[in-house]
Amino acid sequence: MEEIHQSESGPATRECPDVKAAPPGLPRKARALKAGLRAAVFLCLAVSVVHVMLVFLHVAPANTVSKRYSPLINAWVYPFFEQNWRLFAPDPESVNRQILARTARTGSDGSVQVSPWFDLTAVDRSAVEHQPFPSHTAQNMLRRAWAGYVDSHGGDDKARTERALMMQKYLSNIAADRAAAHSSGTFDFIQLRVVALPIAAPGPAAGNRPPTPVENRLLPWWKVTRHGK
Repeated sequence: MEEIHQSESGPATRECPDVKAAPPGLPRKARALKAGLRAAVFLCLAVSVVHVMLVFLHVAPANTVSKRYSPLINAWVYPFFEQNWRLFAPDPESVNRQILARTARTGSDGSVQVSPWFDLTAVDRSAVEHQPFPSHTAQNMLRRAWAGYVDSHGGDDKARTERALMMQKYLSNIAADRAAAHSSGTFDFIQLRVVALPIAAPGPAAGNRPPTPVENRLLPWWKVTRHGK
């Protein structure tokens, strides 16, 4: 709307504010949204750069920087971002490993109740068979956790490094979570048993005799956070 005023030089117009104009708070909200978007992009870029640097120091030959920041690098890389050269030099498995678990709980009277052995590997195998797109969790998580445990502990089950303690905790947490999903009671301890059977030769050369285990390893009892209800 325009309001006309008379003056010596002729009529003059004065614009009145439009009641339909955008509210003053809208540009402020838009600026806040843009600032938040910029911060999120900057954070993603910063994390990506740090991730690439730490992984590079992990796979690079030992140097002054990697030795100095070795605890930080290992804490970031293991166990989810571990790097190796097995893609280019594969080492096929010569045995089938069966990982079993049993749990224990202490009753109010001090007695210890131990559950039967539960086959964790069989659960993973059933989740992979006949699945066109099996999950990475079912295919590799338990297997890689055991491989990391063996690499860091050897054969005596004694954790002598921070990485060995981390891999022990990682393996026990996976086993406890999967055992809790298939049990109805509570438990505070878990024990693993690993049986390795050689892969039989194909055809008649395999024979009818069952394969003899090449490994039957019983791990110690581990304390875990209480699972179940």
